[in-house]
Amino acid sequence: MTDQAGPAAFVDLHMHSTASDGSRAPADVVRAAKAAGLAAIALTDHDSVAGLAEAQIAGAALGVRIVNGVELSAVEGEAETHLLGLHLRDVLVIERELGALRDMRERRGQQIVEKLVAIGVLVTFDDVLAQAGGGAVGRPHVARALIADGWATDVRDAFDRYLGAGKPAYVAKDQLGMADAIAIIHSAGGLAVLAHPGGAGTRERLTALIALGLDGVEVKHPGHSPSDTAKLNTLATQLGLVLSGGSDWHGAADGPRTIGMMQVPWQWLVLQDARFAALGRAPAA
Repeated sequence: MTDQAGPAAFVDLHMHSTASDGSRAPADVVRAAKAAGLAAIALTDHDSVAGLAEAQIAGAALGVRIVNGVELSAVEGEAETHLLGLHLRDVLVIERELGALRDMRERRGQQIVEKLVAIGVLVTFDDVLAQAGGGAVGRPHVARALIADGWATDVRDAFDRYLGAGKPAYVAKDQLGMADAIAIIHSAGGLAVLAHPGGAGTRERLTALIALGLDGVEVKHPGHSPSDTAKLNTLATQLGLVLSGGSDWHGAADGPRTIGMMQVPWQWLVLQDARFAALGRAPAA
């Protein structure tokens, strides 16, 4: 797409819906984006592209450009890393790849529930599925089920007492390596963008990930300090990575993360389009 939105327009390239752990349906996310004055958004649900078709329909009706996206959880060494896939050209290809990841998340959810029941916290997996609303199951859905059933006061309490690392119902994820995660995104013709690296976005780390095929880095994110943002902007420019950014919005009406809060410039999306076109990355057959 050309720069038709104008240099003053803003975009938000990191948002979630009920297709994963957001609280609003994909069409509602698009309506909120329109109300916030955004020219474009990327829907980047965790391990799911199920909300993209609905978002595209709403975007076409409202005049908001929708970038097909996803957010994958992967590991570098022993550390969990989030990787955004943007500009996915072939959603069916990535849907097949993501099926195994969603199955893993569901098995993990069942194991968490089993651990909760074993310690006397009588929540059911059906309660968790109801909170997921058909989307990919994650720990936030277990937390919401705990709250709904009176076992926790809020999400933080649920994680602090039951779901966080080292807590009685914690279950580690099966591991997806970064090389495989990048390959999954490339198989769908997309750009692989390192999500919210913060202070850990060092030159050495980015250089190593570029060797695996990394295309870009999330520069603007609510979890970044001003110095993080400035450093990542400089490193991305020096290393030839595309810049990206977004609010990581999950649907809250207020709070520390609000829709469009990062004021990501439209020009960043234009530059991503240019990189996408220059790569000519064909999706896998």
